[in-house]
Amino acid sequence: MKLSRLIYEYIAFRKALGEVARTNGYCLRAFSRAMGDEVDIRDVLSDRVNTFLAGNGPVTSHWHRKHSSLTSFYRYAIAHGHVAFSPLPTVLPKQSEPFAPHIYTRDELRRLLDATNSYRTGRAFIEPHTFRTLLLLLYGTGLRISEALSLTIEDVDLREGLIIVRDTKFYKTRVVPVGTQLREVMVQYAKRCKESRYSQSANARFFLTRRSAPLTVALVESSFQRLRAHAGVCRDDSARYQPRLHDLRHTFAVHRLTAAYQDKQNVQKLLPQLSTYMGHAKISSTQWYLTMTPELLREASLRFAQYAFEEVCYE
Repeated sequence: MKLSRLIYEYIAFRKALGEVARTNGYCLRAFSRAMGDEVDIRDVLSDRVNTFLAGNGPVTSHWHRKHSSLTSFYRYAIAHGHVAFSPLPTVLPKQSEPFAPHIYTRDELRRLLDATNSYRTGRAFIEPHTFRTLLLLLYGTGLRISEALSLTIEDVDLREGLIIVRDTKFYKTRVVPVGTQLREVMVQYAKRCKESRYSQSANARFFLTRRSAPLTVALVESSFQRLRAHAGVCRDDSARYQPRLHDLRHTFAVHRLTAAYQDKQNVQKLLPQLSTYMGHAKISSTQWYLTMTPELLREASLRFAQYAFEEVCYE
């Protein structure tokens, strides 16, 4: 079978399982172009696969992502009898240090929010109240930035305190409840937008620039980096990268789990609920967001100590 045809079938198979498979799709289509769209999968040789994996620079995490995508694809191909073995290398280069997201402290969050009042990004800047509301929404719900910016007025039910997130990463729509304080912030923001005569049609975007244009991910991410620098929020470790906007989603997950420990909640029952709330297809995806902070480690240790003490007393 032609490699390009089998890749098309494999991507369709992954999507049928509920995965968007964008990264896998990009990688496998690039692999097909590199090997030749007309080539038969049985004619793909190891040396050409190694050349594709190597790319033009040093080995990075991208090498391992490509290898992972191809490994899953060849497992599918072997299982369906299209090839007898995989041409992928069995000895892998050492993987780079895993990425460590920045978990914002509550002091850092306050500084970021306060900085929106004195922050400007130029002619098409984001209004301070818009930026503040957006940051609170990202931290308070753990939404992806793309999900937040795609919200329309129809998607935000402020009377009931519910947000409808449509057709997200896994082609699913979910309903996200918001807390009382966040709901009040969003009510005030919506009121201000109405007073400024922004469009109130059902399909109008909820978050807009000063000129009533929809906010874009690129604009918000670049603006956030300037806001972060303005607020003096930076890493104090040796990491080459600074805190990101997406780290608010990591922070949401860690803070919610820490609060659950402090409130004596059943964390094992909470994790599936948190996974659904964040729009994950698997609990393992949520667990990746749970960076072990000193505060979280302390709460988990206290819970374990309490459990162990009760067991000893019982015996």
